[in-house]
Amino acid sequence: MSTLTLPHATGRRKEASARVILRPGSGRVVVNGRPVEEYFPGVARRYRVLEPLRVANLEGRFDVFANVQGGGVSGQADAVCHGIARALLTVDPNLRPLLRQHGLLTRDPRAKERKKYGRKRARRGFQYSKR
Repeated sequence: MSTLTLPHATGRRKEASARVILRPGSGRVVVNGRPVEEYFPGVARRYRVLEPLRVANLEGRFDVFANVQGGGVSGQADAVCHGIARALLTVDPNLRPLLRQHGLLTRDPRAKERKKYGRKRARRGFQYSKR
């Protein structure tokens, strides 16, 4: 019995985390068991998810299966994008300079700043009332 390992990777953004598996196929993209058009109805987010395949000129060559959890819609889309880019590296390590040039391999470190005591939010103070 042969153990065929498919290209897979983890992508993260904000609080979202995505496990991505690539399989040679016709370009089908499934996120959490639903087609990408259904999971990300917005055109901009769908464009962001498929950006690594477009940059590497591999659209329609792989089926993408992603499980994503945590965060919001935008963070999830970016996490899937990051996961696809990292999975493509396991397929062809020569894609690294191209993907790096488009900023698809860098994990975006920006996250929500914690709330501080004596403040309404992270930086916003309470409203001052003179009278």
